[in-house]
Amino acid sequence: MAGHSQFKNIMHRKGAQDAKRAKVFTKIIRELTVAAGLGSDPEANSRLRSAMSAARNANMPKDTMERAIKRGAGGEDDTNYEEVRYEGYGPAGTAIIVEALTDNRNRTAAEVRAAFAKYGGNLGESNSVTFMFDRIGMIQYPAAIASEEAMFEAALEVGATNVDSDPETHEIHCAPEDLNTVREGLNQKYGEPQVVRLAWQPRNFIRVDGDHAETLFKLVDVLEDNDDVQLVSGNYQISDEMIQKLSS
Repeated sequence: MAGHSQFKNIMHRKGAQDAKRAKVFTKIIRELTVAAGLGSDPEANSRLRSAMSAARNANMPKDTMERAIKRGAGGEDDTNYEEVRYEGYGPAGTAIIVEALTDNRNRTAAEVRAAFAKYGGNLGESNSVTFMFDRIGMIQYPAAIASEEAMFEAALEVGATNVDSDPETHEIHCAPEDLNTVREGLNQKYGEPQVVRLAWQPRNFIRVDGDHAETLFKLVDVLEDNDDVQLVSGNYQISDEMIQKLSS
């Protein structure tokens, strides 16, 4: 398992724990509120549509989602959230990108820096690791919706560059500027995707095992537990056996 796809497994593991559900909802509500501030019509606001898809996939109650959208669209939430990206190195020299929505940059930066320091890493300057990644559009569907061959053909027909299928999901990649076009094309054939977002795709991978892998998982957990952190991406590669061991 490699690249940004590995974090979906972590999120699935976290999502199965009731104690994590509130934190997942907090992140999605924040994204819904910020996205709705750009326009309350999901047909004209792709960011809002993506946030609504995430809310439905997290089994968020409909009224909770609608309240967040109404609050953002109506300007009722006077909290000023900023989009901030942090970059650093984790265990075994892995490159990690942390994307956040925060109302206090100093607080979030201090907490992210402390997490890196505690788990064998260090926070770097802006653009210190992004050169190791490509920015791509990423769409996910459940594997059961189509065969690997059918999804591959359909995705390429609407402008995707690659499809990575496994027993759980189809992950479609495209150029960032083509994300909405590819989404619309696949939506017509397969319905609304589970996930639609911009992602960081590693250009090369670092294999991590043993104690380094365990420490890396702890670092990712701490970062994702932070209410301000929306997404964590990295360039590590971990064996399925090690993932199973760490997830048990």
